[in-house]
Amino acid sequence: MLAKNGKDTIVVGGGVAGCTAALYAKRYNLDVLLLEKTAPGGQVATAARIENYPGFPDGISGPELAERIRQQAENYGVPPQLAEVTGLEAHGDDWLLHTSQGDYVAATIIIAAGAHPRSLEVPGEEELRGAGVSYCATCDGFFFKDETVAVVGGGDAAIEEALYLSQLAARIYVIHRRDELRAQPYLQQQAFDQPNIQFIWDSVVTRIIGDEQVQALELHNKVSGEDSRLEVQGVFIAIGYVPATKWLGELLELRNGFIVTDQLMRTSQPGIFAAGDVRDTPLRQITTAVGDATIAARSAHRHIIG
Repeated sequence: MLAKNGKDTIVVGGGVAGCTAALYAKRYNLDVLLLEKTAPGGQVATAARIENYPGFPDGISGPELAERIRQQAENYGVPPQLAEVTGLEAHGDDWLLHTSQGDYVAATIIIAAGAHPRSLEVPGEEELRGAGVSYCATCDGFFFKDETVAVVGGGDAAIEEALYLSQLAARIYVIHRRDELRAQPYLQQQAFDQPNIQFIWDSVVTRIIGDEQVQALELHNKVSGEDSRLEVQGVFIAIGYVPATKWLGELLELRNGFIVTDQLMRTSQPGIFAAGDVRDTPLRQITTAVGDATIAARSAHRHIIG
């Protein structure tokens, strides 16, 4: 299929980072196309309530914030177009983007395709997502003040989640499938020193129980073979993220599947930039996605004007 008319910039991903990059690129007077695989909004659209994004002192629902961001991009003349991106390759000095709706050529590409938390894939997880099942303590921890929660995982992210929650929740159980943590030693020691953090070793969650809200977890001990029930009001799953980068093949430098950039959001290929959760970054928040995207749009503009 022949490539469509060339663009200055194509933004891949219609979440917070993608919409922000598109509207900033438009402010630089670039000809912009914004592509989204499914519904615009990204991960933010799945959050029941967001209370840590500046400008909303009473909080805002994830779907409402996603819709506002989409509407703002549309008001700038860059409404998200539904298309699944399947590949990217060099096209002279430009880039050729393969999608389910045809091929597009652009001088620059901003990848804001996002990442989704890795799931446990156990019964009850999907049904209770946003009703006690969370993947972000910074986002949702406040809702569990003085309650009992569990954190699943044993790496840096899981222990950081537990430490954050230790300032809010009455008791935190860290559930790990092995008998020792993978987190950095200094994080481990902080967690061991916290009186309200307890560890459940050699165990996995086999079911999340609850009607309209999480009430308990079913656990299986991999060593003893015993099954047990743990009463909690919430569970934070911190077993990693899955970035949407398979379609890139070996085009860009990746680290654990995430796109490596410099501080200007430049990737290993000239003219390709990345922003938000798809980027190799220590923090994945709405605020950092907005910052990344703002920088990426500026970098794309500077690349075009030379």
